[in-house]
Amino acid sequence: MVGKISPVKVAVVQAAPVLFNWEATVEKACRLTAETAAQGAKLILFPEAFIPAYPRGLSFGIVVGSRKEEGRRTWQRYWENAIEVPGPATDALGKAARQANAYLAIGVIERDSQFSGGTLYCTLLYFGPDGRLMGKHRKLKPTAAERLIWGEGDGSTMPVFNTEIGKIGGLICWENYMPLARMAIYGKGVEIYLAPTADTRDSWQPTLRHIAFEGRCFVLGCNQFVTKDMYPADLAMVEELAPLPDIICRGGSAIISPMGAVVAGPLFDQEGVLYADLDLGEVARGKLDLDVVGHYARPDVFQLSVDERPKPPVVIKAVQD
Repeated sequence: MVGKISPVKVAVVQAAPVLFNWEATVEKACRLTAETAAQGAKLILFPEAFIPAYPRGLSFGIVVGSRKEEGRRTWQRYWENAIEVPGPATDALGKAARQANAYLAIGVIERDSQFSGGTLYCTLLYFGPDGRLMGKHRKLKPTAAERLIWGEGDGSTMPVFNTEIGKIGGLICWENYMPLARMAIYGKGVEIYLAPTADTRDSWQPTLRHIAFEGRCFVLGCNQFVTKDMYPADLAMVEELAPLPDIICRGGSAIISPMGAVVAGPLFDQEGVLYADLDLGEVARGKLDLDVVGHYARPDVFQLSVDERPKPPVVIKAVQD
């Protein structure tokens, strides 16, 4: 059992990437990590798909029954600026976490390096204060048009890490609307639940509060702040953005207590960092009357089975002599 440090200062970074430029975005993430650590943060969270972009407003030239060649060029640029895990980007991020002496969680677009390298995943990376890449979570179910550009993760990347600042885990964006996925994370005893997102709707705020109250955990919601002029002017099909408002993603980052109270935020219409000191005792106090994987469960009626085995598409068996 890990002895807990409480309270623990956390930072939720609402910022924009340098869109479609993984190297410049990694540099920005490292700089912001250092700045937030200088304020005492021991856990730093960045948004979904921060490296290299959440490609809001782009169709990639896909409609039912056909694809455009110009859209394939948009895809190629996105693919080229996705990152391999591990790779140069994770080396730099790990170094930033080590120099900050803090836990770092950041949303990336991961280019598969195990098989063909052709598939992209929306992934949340976790780094320890020693700079080690602790693990990752691949989004289980991309939402709507995201399914055209991202693959699906499997049960092998659903970690909750037991650390001296609490048990850290979570889900990405609308995965949080999957009750069984939430239950799987609760079942691992999560205390600090990370919910990076691209959802700017007003309805997202009660979602964060519900998860916190239901799971009796702190919830850190984190989104980007992005304006239309941040997209590269030479990006193929960038003209698709013309009808969109100048502010494409308004943010909405927030920090919520285990009783569903707003601790910080929501932050809208600007870049910024939310800070909070989390008293992990609130997690324990909240379990007095509600523990959905304990005394408030009915395993004689309902049970959840979670398959955490990897599901590789190709399994090579060595030839036996």
